[in-house]
Amino acid sequence: MPTVTVVPLPPLPEIQPGDDLPALIAQAWWELAAAQPDLAPRRNDVLVVTQKAVSKAEGKLVDLTTITPRPEAVAFAKQWDRDARQVEVVLRESAEVLKFERGIVISRTHHGFVCANAGVDASNTGQKDIVTLLPDDPDRSAAQIRDRLPALLEISAEMAPAVVISDSFGRPWRFGIVDVALGVAGLAPLIDLRGTPDVDGRVMHSTIVALADEICSAAELAAGKTSRQPVVLVRGIDPAGFNATNPGSVTKDVVMPTEMDLFH
Repeated sequence: MPTVTVVPLPPLPEIQPGDDLPALIAQAWWELAAAQPDLAPRRNDVLVVTQKAVSKAEGKLVDLTTITPRPEAVAFAKQWDRDARQVEVVLRESAEVLKFERGIVISRTHHGFVCANAGVDASNTGQKDIVTLLPDDPDRSAAQIRDRLPALLEISAEMAPAVVISDSFGRPWRFGIVDVALGVAGLAPLIDLRGTPDVDGRVMHSTIVALADEICSAAELAAGKTSRQPVVLVRGIDPAGFNATNPGSVTKDVVMPTEMDLFH
């Protein structure tokens, strides 16, 4: 039976703006492979890297002490016991505010993601009064990491692992968060099964598997939220995800166009 292996890389140091994240990832993988040689890089490996690590390295941080909130943010924060400065940052990061009530801002980011608080996050930032923002272009961030890894790992370009940038999103009508993909490189984020038969021979007309999102959720199960292990190796993924002619993009392939949104 096919086996999927999901293993966190050793913890990284607290990441600071300007840190060489690909070099830190490569060093952690060297350490893992030294302890477990069978986990050295192989073809069709996937590395899942948390958004928080990428945002810190890219300097996507905001010091709340520098923020002056608008009156609407102050009123909203007072009503729902929130930090008005963080609410202001959320509003600035929102291309469109969809809901602004019950202490939560549901908005559409400039990437097209619909999520709580525009991805602005105060958890695990390493400093008080600091929040992280989403990377400007998560697909580009994933590609930049992937492009550096062959030289750092002393492998061929053909052996370069796919890279997925992950973040935690809530889900409509369900409690709890799951990790999903914000950006990909070297992996098709979707596997389109439309036009193929199911086990009973019926042709599927609407089944598209969210491969990158599933990989991110598996990685989060292995690493958890507080392990300081923001990079996870995932091995054994369906090769169809690597062989697609489409190089892969979350913003282009996964984000649903607004005209198809039945709940907007």
